[in-house]
Amino acid sequence: MHKRKAYTQTMIGIAIMVGLFIFGSYTNTLKETMGTYLFAGVLLGYSLTRSRFGFAGGVKRIYMRGESSLTTALVLLVGVTTLVFMGLQWKAAMDGAVPAYMAAEGEAIIPGTQNVYFTNLATIIGGVIFGIGMMLAGGCGSGTLADFGEGQGRALIAFIFFVLAAAPGHWAREVFDRTALGQVGIQMHFPQVFGYMGSFILTIVLLGAIYWIGITYEKKRKAEHTSKDPIGDYEEFELSYASEGHPFFSYPTYHKLFVERWNFLVGAFAIAFGAIFVMITTGKAWGVSTPLVTLDVAILQKFGMTFSEQNFGSHLAKIDAGLLSDGGTVRNIGLFFGSMLAFLMAHRFKIDFDFSVKDGLYYALGGLMLGFGSRFGLGCNIGAMYSAISNFSISGWIFLLAMVAGGIIGLKAFGGKVNILPIPDHVRK
Repeated sequence: MHKRKAYTQTMIGIAIMVGLFIFGSYTNTLKETMGTYLFAGVLLGYSLTRSRFGFAGGVKRIYMRGESSLTTALVLLVGVTTLVFMGLQWKAAMDGAVPAYMAAEGEAIIPGTQNVYFTNLATIIGGVIFGIGMMLAGGCGSGTLADFGEGQGRALIAFIFFVLAAAPGHWAREVFDRTALGQVGIQMHFPQVFGYMGSFILTIVLLGAIYWIGITYEKKRKAEHTSKDPIGDYEEFELSYASEGHPFFSYPTYHKLFVERWNFLVGAFAIAFGAIFVMITTGKAWGVSTPLVTLDVAILQKFGMTFSEQNFGSHLAKIDAGLLSDGGTVRNIGLFFGSMLAFLMAHRFKIDFDFSVKDGLYYALGGLMLGFGSRFGLGCNIGAMYSAISNFSISGWIFLLAMVAGGIIGLKAFGGKVNILPIPDHVRK
């Protein structure tokens, strides 16, 4: 990259850091602790982009490339997070706290159990729809926000339609849950059945099964000569310098600190740290899609639409208090700018609208499916899957299976029809 352009991007990145500090200080005046939400979002967004980490990639990458490095990192991410969350929950339970869905008014709640969702047919349908959508949109809930921050026009389109479909998806789930069919399901916090150590062992065994499936499939693809090297998608400037001993104040040092891509395992630890920070500072697990319902309701209200207290009560309360007093919204803003910072400091930020109108329509469809599916399934890859599994909810595993099934359907149905889903080598053969 030209030196002047690189310098400009660095200066813009520094200016954004200063702006985020000022913004965080301002939100703290609206509601104390908002600064911690913003910091967590920046950390998570920066980590996602710096490591090119994506939850959707756990399905797409192994199918398209035939290698399981990201799948392995996702297993590590969930395992590390689960271990820490077990300690936090166990301590709270010993102090008399109970799961959120079992708590009476005034009782202390075990942190993270807000993600122990009632699981019914809507969870499965929502997960499948979401899985298809994340293939068409090129990212999941967090991935769409991160790609948007990186300047991807594709993600901008997907994000707009994600938001627009979030409130309808939320309404549909509220209505479905009140039907007779919606009452058929299960809500289980594993420690209430197996204890904390038993639940942790069960989770590790299930994660181990995913790891084994991943490496077994990778070996199969290698034997068929249809797999690609894990770092085969690295751009040359993202690699580390070969020589050592550079002085601290030098470009090679800057490259090491801000440009060189983190591998997926480093990304997993960084994202786990961010998720743990969220839990410790808020008593709740990380989520992405719920604040988008609030944003959607706020936007649609401006166009004269009305929303009932029965279906949207909590979101209406957040809007009345102000969107910048909503922790989830502020964290999503931080995630967006954290991803932007990662690209600016690496001198690779650019606005990219290099795609056809047909591709744009597929991104829009993907965004609609992400928004509707995430709220019909009570969350996206973060809240309904990652945070649910790491907080010992059976709902996370059911959503995971549905999401993976949807992802595979999306890859098979739309491979070769949209620019971000070429037909993989093993299918051509």
